[in-house]
This record gives sequence, structure tokens and C-alpha cells, in this order.
Amino acid sequence: MKKIIFICMIATMFFACKSSSSTTAATEAPTLSTKLDKSTQVAIKGNWVLTNVSYPGSDYIKVTSFDLADSKCFIGSTWNFISNNNKGTMALTAPSCTAFTSPIVWSINNQGLFVLKIVNPGTKSKNVKEGYLLKVAGLSDNSFQLIDNINVGGQVKDVTYQFQRAN
Repeated sequence: MKKIIFICMIATMFFACKSSSSTTAATEAPTLSTKLDKSTQVAIKGNWVLTNVSYPGSDYIKVTSFDLADSKCFIGSTWNFISNNNKGTMALTAPSCTAFTSPIVWSINNQGLFVLKIVNPGTKSKNVKEGYLLKVAGLSDNSFQLIDNINVGGQVKDVTYQFQRAN
């Protein structure tokens, strides 16, 4: 997962290898655009359910998503995206996983990147300095994907989070 650190209006990107023993290595990051893709943001506004997480080797490799939980714990999670203020919520509710609910701050830039900040209760979003970058793909009226990259044995593989509109 591309993890980013927010510093003023410039973001520095870190790439994380998400195996059971996750490590983070810093690399030179391309310039992250701060110009928003408002039409895509409006298309995503509303309530969504994350219906599937897929990646090569999912039977053998454990991926910890967003530094929170096993990626399979995100299946069935509910997400609310408010496009006029770039806020929302996410809630993990899988029965065999620890429940988790959090406000989020999100945006989609004109490079097609979904920028996500998970905000801990009692923290102002402007004070959250870390976040995640995912690619937006397959956007339709009722579904879209967020695609992340993981490093598996020196090879980059995609992790695809499939969303379906809930309303």
C-alpha cells in the first residue's frame, strides 16, 4: 500500500511490503498533484460496501490493509463518502474480526489517485500526517475498485478492493 506523509501541500510517499512481517522503505516519490478530480469524487459520493479483496497468492499471503486489519476483515465493511467536504466514515463489521469505525478524509486527484486519511477519534484531520494512495479503476454508477500495490518477493502485485453502491 502506498503510504503517504502529508507535509504542508507536498506529500512524500512510502511503499510498504505487506507480508506478515511488514516493513516500510522510503523511495523518491513523484510529485503528487493537489488538483482534484471533482467529477469522479461526485460519482463516488454516497454509501458503499466493500464486497471483495483480491490479490495473487491470497491463499498463502496475508495482507494487512491500511495498517488496521487483515484485508479479508474489510469484506463487508461500509464506507460513506461525502464529496462536498471530502469527509466520510468507514466501519469494519466482519464477525470474525475486531470491529472498527473511524471518520475518514479522502479525495481523488487529477492523476486518478484516491488519497485516504483515517482519522482517530478526537483528532482533527489536519493533524493526521499519514495516509494512503490507491488507484481508482472501473468506476460505474454502482461499483468501483481501489487498487493498491504490494511487494511480494521483489515483485509488485495488485490488491483490488471492490466496492458496490449500498443505496
